Amino acid sequence: MDQDTTSRTDRYVRQAQWAGLGADGQRKLSAARVLIVGAGGLGSWLSELLARAGVGYLRLCDADHVDWTNLARQALYTESDAEQGVQKVQAAAEALRQINSEIEIDPQPERVTKENIAALADDVDLICDATDDWSSRRVINTYAVAAQKPWVMAGAVQAEGQVFPIVPGRSACLECLMPEPPEAAEEQARKASTVGVIAPAVAAIASYQAAATMRLLTEDQPELHLLKLDVWRGTTQRIDVMGKQDPNCTLCGHEPL
Repeated sequence: MDQDTTSRTDRYVRQAQWAGLGADGQRKLSAARVLIVGAGGLGSWLSELLARAGVGYLRLCDADHVDWTNLARQALYTESDAEQGVQKVQAAAEALRQINSEIEIDPQPERVTKENIAALADDVDLICDATDDWSSRRVINTYAVAAQKPWVMAGAVQAEGQVFPIVPGRSACLECLMPEPPEAAEEQARKASTVGVIAPAVAAIASYQAAATMRLLTEDQPELHLLKLDVWRGTTQRIDVMGKQDPNCTLCGHEPL
């Protein structure tokens, strides 16, 4: 039997062989810096995928600790983490460094707010939303439009979810699609903590979010669509968001298409 002669230098060879990414795309990923807001269901799967893909710098922000309800749907965490109630970003950082020691992992055990988002996001190329609340998404959207920085919104609940890549100046922003956020009671009624969520939905949405992130980091003018997916029924819906800014949007309506 032939001896396996692969080495550390071959880590990304399979994805770089794909023409859609290529060696140039891999170099862009290695130089990229990404902020992931949330290290729960979406954030844990997303950070693992981006780490394995070789994104050079990942900053993880989350103030929560691992508990037993996390283990059925969140990657990276173990029973020991739940038993000890360790901080998610610390447990995630340790696991990610075991997966890829060549990239930098920067755990930040705090919630992203309008007061600290600039300090956390000014030095990154792209922001990934892996939260489950609209207030955090609106904070990210407001900052991203002002800073002209791309971000990828995602959410998963029950067996469905959505991924929405937003590039200020080229696509609709979150405010364009939802100028009025849901009421607190309505938002709580739709959260996974209330109606549940299955791991395949979380993993599938995180995979689409990772792909959208990699595309934004490596392509100059990627197409932009809001994708909705139901993994239980096997249905998808794609909505074009390029050039769909609301001219009356209080955040981005004045920006050129």
